[in-house]
Formats: sequence, structure tokens, C-alpha cells
Amino acid sequence: MDSASSARTLGLFGHLYLVAMLTTIAGILTAAMVMQYAFGELPCPLCLLQRVALFGVAFAVILGLRHGDSARTTGLGLLISIFLLVIAVRQTLLDIYPRPGHEYIGSAVLGLHMPVWSVLIALALIAGYALKLTVFGDSEHRPDLAAYPALKRVATAASVYVVVLCAINLGSVVVQCGLEQCHTDRYLLLERMR
Repeated sequence: MDSASSARTLGLFGHLYLVAMLTTIAGILTAAMVMQYAFGELPCPLCLLQRVALFGVAFAVILGLRHGDSARTTGLGLLISIFLLVIAVRQTLLDIYPRPGHEYIGSAVLGLHMPVWSVLIALALIAGYALKLTVFGDSEHRPDLAAYPALKRVATAASVYVVVLCAINLGSVVVQCGLEQCHTDRYLLLERMR
């Protein structure tokens, strides 16, 4: 196999890896929104920060797909994944030893509450970025995503979906919190309209 063919194959798998990361993050964010709207579980302020971190990682992946995967986009994704880990660990610890009057609110999924899932997701993202760097290495000599038209369409659709999810999430945060501190017991703006 010559070096051009090898670079093209490696580029394809590198882009597939990023698209898989993006669609997985989109699925996680969709599940969080379903829990909010279908099951009435309003996100707490730390939950909202975890969503922001997941959107940040998704946008780092989108940048990598759109402008070429680089050490900068990988580093940005890693930094935001660490931010997610810090927030999730803090919330998990608060749930283990809650302050008086601040017991945990929310249901478990497969026996684990959302903050614990966020810790696992953050660790998986960090491991995913480490694996990406180990397996795919430097992306400087690999073809751009445009070299793979079908994959580019999937990446574009996933990117648009994440942007739409982000807009819906922003709207729901404004309805839930207004311009004040968020609470987990009501939609503040809906109460004001009544």
C-alpha cells in the first residue's frame, strides 16, 4: 500500500471516528432533553453546566470536521472534557453527601444517576481523545473531509442536529431560569405568564 492510499484510509477512519464521537454526544444530549421534557426532570445548575460542556466538546469535534482535525481542536475537546469531569465529580460528591435540604432529585438510568453518568462520559471522552491521538496521530498529511462526500453529508447532518439541539436547550434554559439563577422546581418564565 503506497503512502497516499495509506493516508487516505487513515483519513477516512479518523473522520469516521470524529463523526462517531459527534453522533454519540448528540445521542447523549438528546437523552438528556427527553428526560427533561418527557419525564419532567428539570436540570439543576450543575446539570446545565454539564450540558454546556458536552455542547463544547461537540463543537470542538465539529470544528475538527469542518476545518480539518488538528492538535488545537483535539486539545480544545480534551480541555472541555476535563471541565465536564470536574463538574460531574463535584455534583456526584454533593449527591453522596448532600447539604441539608438539597437532596438529589432525579431518576436513575441503569442504576446510575446522571452525575455519575457524566463522570463516565467525561472519562470516555478523555480516553477517546487519547485513543484518537494514539491511533491516528498527526492529521497534517491526511485528506480533508471533502474527500469523502458521503461521510461529509453525515457529518453535516449531525452538526446541524447538534446546533438545533443547542438552540432548543438555550430556549429551555431561558424559559426555566429567565435571567436569574436556575432552580429545579419550576419553569420561571411560564409562571410569570400566568
